[in-house]
Amino acid sequence: MAQIGGGVEPASPAPERVAELIRSLAIVMRQSSITELDLELGPMSVRLRRPAAGQETTGGSQTEPDGLAAAPMIPTDLLITAPMIGTFYSSATPGAQPFVAEGDEISVGQTIGIIEAMKIMNEIAADRSGVVETVLVGNGEPVEYGSPLMRLGIGRSDRH
Repeated sequence: MAQIGGGVEPASPAPERVAELIRSLAIVMRQSSITELDLELGPMSVRLRRPAAGQETTGGSQTEPDGLAAAPMIPTDLLITAPMIGTFYSSATPGAQPFVAEGDEISVGQTIGIIEAMKIMNEIAADRSGVVETVLVGNGEPVEYGSPLMRLGIGRSDRH
């Protein structure tokens, strides 16, 4: 029988086990009133967050399970996160081309979206360069401070 807390640092779990654990915890969070969970697994630290029950007002809940489970596993140096609370918009006007799309190469300072906060439209600029691998929020979805907006890939895009 293994002892926990006996002063011995546990080995890092396999990435597949971590992903499985996070998916399970995300399901538990959705089915309970838990809105934030911090977990330390050896040298790895994971934080899961979701909006409080009163803040889930969009019909976009179909994309939430994958986003909740996948986002915490992404190294933070590959994420662009929301600098404020509000509603994320991927384009300047409804029906217009999005500022960026998956596969686009972006640079520091480039506008990647807009967050509406208190009826003010705030352009969101990239704080790092890279290739947009995945846009993690949909147009018109609410975001919180620190919510992952986009995942960047390493290296240049070969899709252009």
